Amino acid sequence: MTDDFELDTDDLARRMDGAIANLRTELASLRTGRASGSMLEPIMVDAYGSPTPINQVGTVNVPEPRMVTINVWDKGLVNKVEKAIRESGLGINPQMNGTIIMLPIPELNEERRRELTKVAGQYAEATRVSIRNLRRDGMDQIKRAKDGMAEDDQKFWESAVQELTDAHIKKVDETLETKQAEIMQV
Repeated sequence: MTDDFELDTDDLARRMDGAIANLRTELASLRTGRASGSMLEPIMVDAYGSPTPINQVGTVNVPEPRMVTINVWDKGLVNKVEKAIRESGLGINPQMNGTIIMLPIPELNEERRRELTKVAGQYAEATRVSIRNLRRDGMDQIKRAKDGMAEDDQKFWESAVQELTDAHIKKVDETLETKQAEIMQV
């Protein structure tokens, strides 16, 4: 009956890759003392009655290593964009110049760098948990099909899921290590 059981490891891998992609997006929003347009991605502006990402109301540029500029297309939205940046919790004080908003990126002190590495660690741990949950889903599928499955087949699928999980946890650890080194770099 279940001799032809086949776990969809591609789907499991795709879902685990999605968790890692989400981690990378979250880590990109952490400020490292270097200017980056991606640090503005989570910020939404109340434009035309709905929350809109900043990159859809203006052009985001990084002209210098410590400066981000936003050239807002609609003059009526300039103040809303500035307000959204101030309230975002990034700790950046926008400077206005007509329709251009300049964001000087201040140096990070040692204490703030340590805080950011802890936040990055929390993001990574949340990703590890979601990968382990996906592992559990895969193991549950194997257990449900266990009745007519040979013990060798069961062990094969369990080890395949475990190898997939270990590989993705390793990617999370490497991504975190890279980000923490970037944050601590002066």
